[in-house]
Amino acid sequence: QGQFVESGGDLVQPGGSLRLSCTASGFTFSTYGMAWYRQTLGKEREMVAAVAKASGATNYEESVRGRFTISKDNAKNTVYLQMNNLKTEDTGVYFCNAGFKNPVFTSWGKGTQVTVSS
Repeated sequence: QGQFVESGGDLVQPGGSLRLSCTASGFTFSTYGMAWYRQTLGKEREMVAAVAKASGATNYEESVRGRFTISKDNAKNTVYLQMNNLKTEDTGVYFCNAGFKNPVFTSWGKGTQVTVSS
């Protein structure tokens, strides 16, 4: 089973930036696409960004496209999410998992809390 440790969440004002990190273990990181998910109170976890394993192709949820950038460092087993021009609706707990379209593993990390508020 994959194991994930997310970090980098914080309280920021609207328009601010954050960089989230997720370090993975328990599987061959370089052979999987990776994705970031967001969960807000009362809603199901949704994918916000994904990066393919080899091509580097990316996919973004419509509301974050142009503001968020996902990248992965295979040497460090880490996937990043650069979040710019943050909005209050970006508030939530962010998780990562392997997979480009759907989560590969049933195990999830603790996530990292992002709060966007003035």
